[in-house]
Amino acid sequence: MNFNIPSSALYARLSALSKVVSSKNTISILDNFLFDIKDGVLTISASDSEIMMTSTMEVYEAEGEGRFATIAKSLLELFKEIPDQPITFQVDQERYGIEISFMNGLYNIAGVDGDEFPQKANLDETLQEFTISERYAKKGIENTIFAVGVEDIRRVMMGVLWDINPDFVTFVASDTHMLVRYRNANIKSGITASFILPSKAATVLNNILTSSEDPVKVTLDSKSVAFELADYTLTCRFINGRYPNYNSVIPPVDAASTLTVERRPLLAASRRISMLASVGGLVKLEISSGRVLLTAHNEEMPQQSEETVLCEYNGDEMVIGFNGNKVVDILSSLRSQNVAIKLLDPSRAGVFIPDDTEEGEDMLCLLMPIML
Repeated sequence: MNFNIPSSALYARLSALSKVVSSKNTISILDNFLFDIKDGVLTISASDSEIMMTSTMEVYEAEGEGRFATIAKSLLELFKEIPDQPITFQVDQERYGIEISFMNGLYNIAGVDGDEFPQKANLDETLQEFTISERYAKKGIENTIFAVGVEDIRRVMMGVLWDINPDFVTFVASDTHMLVRYRNANIKSGITASFILPSKAATVLNNILTSSEDPVKVTLDSKSVAFELADYTLTCRFINGRYPNYNSVIPPVDAASTLTVERRPLLAASRRISMLASVGGLVKLEISSGRVLLTAHNEEMPQQSEETVLCEYNGDEMVIGFNGNKVVDILSSLRSQNVAIKLLDPSRAGVFIPDDTEEGEDMLCLLMPIML
């Protein structure tokens, strides 16, 4: 079996697929890429047993059909260093030896029988599907994934919730200290469903999504979800369990005091102040009309820092503490010029709301305070 393929096109697909491959696979075959040639089309697959991603592309001068697998890391490193040019693969289908040749090079690498590679699991019959643009899927992930939890004891928090309604989709992530809710009413799914997309799968999916209006077909069954793009398909098991009622923890902000501030100056000050904060990252905000004073102390060093940022504030003077690093995470995720921070009292969560969102979109970030 042999075929020709452009090196740059192949490297782009291998690079995207490599994000699926785990560095600590319990099954050795999962250290490989699977190549499957049929009718002049090459399908490349990668899996870590929970996630499988495939990519298809046309090849040239293909002779024969078949499947083989080869070590992902070695192949990726090889094609990273090959300039853009035609590449020829010749595969011994009995011994699975692979010869890769190009203008000034010839490499022989080992392969294995592709039939040893796990097959893509078939979705069960409890199917639901809808279509979302790549742009909105990407925005949903990018606006929430930074808040995903990392503690195994609460697995349902280790992913992005897709809460799907017929007329809108809500994306939610939380690590119990911080919660982000992004709702998009421009997504008309026509179905009611929900699933928790694991953080690794969300990251891999985000890497292949673009900011285009190209459609992504999302198919759900009782245990897994599949995303079909033009050149890639990603299938994964979602996290089992019931996600907490996220709306119940969002405080009523209508009666809250509002701190309105330019996002970039507050982000820069928070980033600098947090560098000198003590373990736990406590940054104190002293808020009054016209200004917010940020201070941090580290008694172990010892060291102290403070900065003042101009603001608009319509409430009584307040002193509240937040984890400075999480403030930085929230402000970094927002894209608006100004941000409104809704505050009820120093013991209740602050709600960060961007002042400028696309029509049909709604986003807020909730951050629990640190008691002073």
